[in-house]
Amino acid sequence: MIPTTRAAIVTAVGALPAALWPRASTLLLWVGLVVLACVADAVLAASPKQVAAERSVSGSVRLGEPTSSAVTLTNTGRRRLRALVRDAWPPSAGAEQNRHRVTVPAGERRRLRTELVPSRRGDRQADLVTVRSFGPLGMAARQRSLRAPATLRVLPPFHSRRHLSSRLARLREIDGRAAVLIRGQGTEFDSLREYVIGDDVRAIDWRATARRADVVVRTWRPERDRRVLVILDIARLSAARLGDAPRLDAQMEAALLLGALATRAGDRVDLVAVDSEVRARVAGETGPRLIGALAQAMAPLEPSLVELSTTKVTQVVRDTLSQRSLVVLLTALEPSAITSGLLPALGTIAADHTVVLASASDPEAVELRADRSSADAVYDAAAAERGALERDAVAVRLKRRGVEVVEAAPDDLAPALADTYLALKAAGRL
Repeated sequence: MIPTTRAAIVTAVGALPAALWPRASTLLLWVGLVVLACVADAVLAASPKQVAAERSVSGSVRLGEPTSSAVTLTNTGRRRLRALVRDAWPPSAGAEQNRHRVTVPAGERRRLRTELVPSRRGDRQADLVTVRSFGPLGMAARQRSLRAPATLRVLPPFHSRRHLSSRLARLREIDGRAAVLIRGQGTEFDSLREYVIGDDVRAIDWRATARRADVVVRTWRPERDRRVLVILDIARLSAARLGDAPRLDAQMEAALLLGALATRAGDRVDLVAVDSEVRARVAGETGPRLIGALAQAMAPLEPSLVELSTTKVTQVVRDTLSQRSLVVLLTALEPSAITSGLLPALGTIAADHTVVLASASDPEAVELRADRSSADAVYDAAAAERGALERDAVAVRLKRRGVEVVEAAPDDLAPALADTYLALKAAGRL
């Protein structure tokens, strides 16, 4: 039995007769009447044991977007249920108004909705549904918590989607669907034209020449349906906070934009999330289904406090790719981590594939480099400047081994990586 606020108010009203008849018996009589009323009210309340609860939620929602949790209460008892229901979720699910007053006649059911606005990516597990059943007097209640399991998967927000339309326009130019048609060395047939001095004689199409009076050569353009392998580093360096979010979130945004752009270009996109082991994999998805598959696979990922296994990265590339492809490694441009093992591994991969290393930089380090307001700030600026020089030196070493390096602020990493992909397409390197 749980006394309510009304029971406390009624008990406080007893101070008036106690003041008029200041005797212990008067106080005890009044308290006894209140207790008796509470017990009777609790007995007359519908039993929460005769209430069944079912909870349903949408399968997934993007981070920051609203959704709802629906709890269906069924009163299997013979008494009318007057209840306060709490639909409990973890704080990161964003269930602010999760308490509902409801009346359910005997043998009927009611559905209650709780608005959810998730503030954290991943799987959010629902907690218990608590039913507090009140008596007809509203002075006492009976309470029980019911299990109604449900899981809400919160997907990455994909804020970088706003950059997709402009990159698609550039892609159409590269592919020749707009006014600009870019041709280059490649293996994909483009068109026929008349031979001019300087053309490679191996490009002569003898059959077409036989049908015409002039010598005709074939023109080629770079292939447009390459494979793209995105390797997502979820080891300890991905846990670093860059502004309000970890580095991993910026890497996910870049992977989503690159996947959306590459699949529109006709390329096959695979994603592998790695730390010391492979934690997630997306393969074989194309078209509109790709983005959904990428978001679903990346949603539950969290940074792990282990080192990135360069052996595992090399093995993933070797097992996944059988022809020259684009390999994009989303990791941190950390000099110590790269020089200790990742540098030779990327050099080996770059011998067979086009490799891009994309890293989100720390905006706070940029601010530290520009601050000269005090002596302490100057020392901090010197340390930040030295870190930047070390990263530049590592980037130069990577480029010498054939690795393209993309470093940008967290919000700019996705469009910068997309621009690099388009530049490689235009240059015929894919």
